[in-house]
Amino acid sequence: MDRLHIALQCKECGHLNKTRLYTLMSAKPLCENCMEQAWKADATAAGGTFIKRDPAHRHYGIYRMACGHEISRQFALIKRVAAGETGLRCEICHAAVEAAEAQVMGWDLIGSDPQGNPNYRLYKHADCGHTQRIARANMQSGRFGCGECGVDWPAAPSFIYAMHFTLENGREVVKVGFSRIPWNRLHHQLRVNAEMPSAVLQTVAVSTGQIAMSLEKRLHKALKQSHPDHIVDPACYRGQIRVISEVYDGSLTHVIIAHLNDIEARITRSVA
Repeated sequence: MDRLHIALQCKECGHLNKTRLYTLMSAKPLCENCMEQAWKADATAAGGTFIKRDPAHRHYGIYRMACGHEISRQFALIKRVAAGETGLRCEICHAAVEAAEAQVMGWDLIGSDPQGNPNYRLYKHADCGHTQRIARANMQSGRFGCGECGVDWPAAPSFIYAMHFTLENGREVVKVGFSRIPWNRLHHQLRVNAEMPSAVLQTVAVSTGQIAMSLEKRLHKALKQSHPDHIVDPACYRGQIRVISEVYDGSLTHVIIAHLNDIEARITRSVA
């Protein structure tokens, strides 16, 4: 020790701490060992492992995530995660998820938005090489087109679909609609809770979105005329499915499937 420091023993853990005299006189000294044990406990509760303090930021620590990657986060944030007040994600794993989402759509993720919008990313179209800013939500749902070689939704191929949902109270309902990518619409647009039991029951391929919309409207008109009592009140699925209409009771499923089969047969006959 020197004249500016003294050795203090923590009454809680017995650890010896090198403490500045000024700190002892002006504040309550903290035990380094107790702090580290608290950081370790918070990290474990948050699902990770505390490695060491971040040498570049005194209020940050280096942690190993469950995925094996290392991240730097504020001690206060890890404590909130441990308490269940917020979540924590690994940027490396998250980037891999976003890249996989883009590849499904035929695009390559280049990086963050050059204009700085956190909701957008920069992508490259695998077909033509065109680079484009696209909202991540749109990349997930497929509700966008390539600015170089793409076509707008009225001219792009589409599907009429029937989807099954089980509501929180156990009631089964069926949603009928049209979409370029029904599976993405289900997973990224319609369901509020990813754990909600749901499935795409049937799809009918249609040459253009304009025709799909027209056929869907005719189908809804027919269902409303023949089975008006099977239309589900939007209040029953509010907060569970992100739509406000065109949802029917599950007991009408066989009728809806029959209509879709008839539409598909008529499309097949018209093409033959």
